[in-house]
Amino acid sequence: MLVYIYVPDWLRLECFYDIIPKRLISIFNEQELELLISGLPTIDIDDLKANTEYHKYQATSLQVQWFWRALRSFDQKDRAQFLQFVTGTSKVPLQGFAYLEGMNGYQKFQIHRDDRSTDRLPVAHTCFNQLDLPAYETYDKLKRMLLLAINECSEGFGLA
Repeated sequence: MLVYIYVPDWLRLECFYDIIPKRLISIFNEQELELLISGLPTIDIDDLKANTEYHKYQATSLQVQWFWRALRSFDQKDRAQFLQFVTGTSKVPLQGFAYLEGMNGYQKFQIHRDDRSTDRLPVAHTCFNQLDLPAYETYDKLKRMLLLAINECSEGFGLA
């Protein structure tokens, strides 16, 4: 027989602070703390690509090819930040990206074409594991804008 015991959040937090004093962790934000505790994930780009859906793009679209090339060029830190940016967590699902969860259960990663302007940054919708990717004219611009988005726009959320 399995028995669950309710432990209030404040008590769990106090126990956590017994192990790691609050003054030592207060300098980190949520993403940094998650990476400190869990470490950098190994992100299998081929697995992510195999579990990706495209909307208004094809797998053969130039921007999609550039996107995968850019992602492969990222170091593990930038890959983890990318994953955090598009899914809300830097953790890879234990059984791989086929088990990536969204708002309504398992939800593949999605790349949607954003036709509004190529001066816009890519936009993420973490509830849906979705990236709105403008149709950039060059690989260099796509990579630069993607890195800018994941490094500068990954905190908090907004309504688009």
